[in-house]
This record gives sequence, structure tokens and C-alpha cells, in this order.
Amino acid sequence: MSLKNNLRILVVDDMSVSRALITQALDEIGITNYQTANDGKGALAMMASNPVHLVISDFNMPGLDGLQLLEALRMNKSTQRIGFILITGRADKEVIERGQKLAMNNFLKKPFTTPQMKQCIEQVVGRL
Repeated sequence: MSLKNNLRILVVDDMSVSRALITQALDEIGITNYQTANDGKGALAMMASNPVHLVISDFNMPGLDGLQLLEALRMNKSTQRIGFILITGRADKEVIERGQKLAMNNFLKKPFTTPQMKQCIEQVVGRL
């Protein structure tokens, strides 16, 4: 079985349109094993019972933002090695540096294309 078929992804974004754009790109890439959460707290709860290989998270969300979610993942022994891609419309130096300090694996700037999404994922998990 290919990596595409085995890869489990959690998409986290508080905006349904953004979640739909991300999952549409995953569908176009051929990745179908994904779940969605509409906030960071919900994502943490989902991963407690259903671990994933990769989290693709929006940065700007109420409650836990994307980097706070990443920090929570890195502080928990059972989730600290999960791949993490931050999607943001605000890819400024401060956000990226903060993410890198928290061991963010990659980031993608909005708006993005499906080929950009695929390349971003492959840089984290390997060739799809």
C-alpha cells in the first residue's frame, strides 16, 4: 500500500470554507484518510483517541491558535512526534520563527495551490 493510502491527517481550521479548500486539495492529491476539526481544543481531543501522522492547521483560530496547538502537541509524549504543517495568510517572520522554535515541520501560505500543498506534505512525510 502506498504512503497516500496509509497517511492519516487531521485538518484543523475554524472556517468551514478553508477546511473545504484544504480537504479538496487532499482529495485532488489522492489522500482520503483525513479528519477535520474546527478548533485546536477539538483537535487535541480527537488525537487523544484517534492518533494521526500529520496535522495541517490554520494559524489564526479562536481559543488555541495553530502555534498553541503545535506547542500542546510537542509537550505531550504521545503526540510530540506528529508532523505539523501550519497554514497561514500571515507568514511573517515572527510567526514562522515561533513555529520553528516549536519544531513545526513546514508551513504553507494562503492562498495555496494543490501542487504547493502536495510539495509541502512531501517535504514532511516523503514522496506520495
